[in-house]
Amino acid sequence: MTTKKYFNIARTKLFPITRSLTGKGVKKTLRIIQKEFPKLKIKKLRSGTKVFDWNIPEEWNVTDAYVIDKYNNKIIDFKKNNLHLLGYSIPIKKKITKKEFFKNLYFLKKQSKAIPYITSYYKRRWGFCISYNEFKKFDKKYYPSDKFKVIINSDLNKKGNLNYGELILKGKSKQEILISTYICHPSMANNELSGPIVSMGLINFFLKKKLNKTLRFIFIPETIGSISYLSKNLKYLKENVIGGYNLSCIGDERQHSCMFSKYQNSPSDEALIEAYKLLKIKNFKVYPFLKRGSDERQFNSPGIDLKISSIFRTKYGEYPEYHTSLDNFNLVTLKGCNGGFNVVRKSIETLLERIYPKCRIMCEPQMGKRGLYPTLSTKNTNKLTISYMDFLQYADGTNSLEKISKLIKLDLKFVRKIYRILYKNNLVT
Repeated sequence: MTTKKYFNIARTKLFPITRSLTGKGVKKTLRIIQKEFPKLKIKKLRSGTKVFDWNIPEEWNVTDAYVIDKYNNKIIDFKKNNLHLLGYSIPIKKKITKKEFFKNLYFLKKQSKAIPYITSYYKRRWGFCISYNEFKKFDKKYYPSDKFKVIINSDLNKKGNLNYGELILKGKSKQEILISTYICHPSMANNELSGPIVSMGLINFFLKKKLNKTLRFIFIPETIGSISYLSKNLKYLKENVIGGYNLSCIGDERQHSCMFSKYQNSPSDEALIEAYKLLKIKNFKVYPFLKRGSDERQFNSPGIDLKISSIFRTKYGEYPEYHTSLDNFNLVTLKGCNGGFNVVRKSIETLLERIYPKCRIMCEPQMGKRGLYPTLSTKNTNKLTISYMDFLQYADGTNSLEKISKLIKLDLKFVRKIYRILYKNNLVT
């Protein structure tokens, strides 16, 4: 089982789409995914809606954007590369001087051939992005007195929507594993499409399997999307999610890397370590949580505490093509996506198989009335009873039987027996 089909869909259909936090590009992307998986529900939240400390921005759409020089040549054209336009640019139609034109140009001196990806979501401005080589040509070719015609046909709709996709594969248990990826960047392959490629591969893989736990997949705009989703679903997620993964930059072949949850002790972290071990991936890199930059920020925030880990190949910001036109399908390969897919698949399988018991009683339960405690208390109190109590101390819903076995220093086979006894007596769920 590979990601080949979804890799090809992303390369041919999804890559050219102009995406942002909101807009027609996001909806088009979700509809393409929905065509593959009709169970995907496309949902929306109205612009202006307050979500925790944020407000959902206006819906942004753009039909055209370009710059014409004094010779009536179109020297920058959004339709040739959608990275040319500063994300969320306001509409504009006017003639400007070279000085004003250059003031609104963005480029990377250290990557002279690359068009940078730049946005301004929450402050009104306009701009264009070009390679540094192009900038040098412009600077040499045009005089300070030259005029340029700037056209940006964009729209910021206060009555628009933020869209996201959600697909749930129900299991026997209400316990859930959350898989999150984002769909808000225009034509970039690793930073944008590798996550959806792997997510689609995972949905296809688990779709017809009998699941012990429920799998929840979300396709959201980064940051504001996760904040909005959590604002709407937090109570349910906190009650049911035992772990999960944020998928980003997971399609190159350079390395395997990850970021554990905030305290590096969650079921997601343990399952990910186990996946690397089972797949014999020894040279993976673990980035500290202080280097966070994607939606793991929101899932691990105080009060949210879903303990979600992130899985990468080469982490965002750690490869030179990041947020530029060089992040394309020369960098992202089928082999790279399959490698990322295997790590996430194995991590999910581990989470699905493991039991995370949770004590149903506040404080220590009265074991005697259940026949689990000797009626005569002596200094040689039954060792099995002590084992029950040790087990219950760590049965908080976050520790697997494997971890409890290590914590209370008992054989895993014996710990499984304790679990069955306590479950039978309605002491753990």
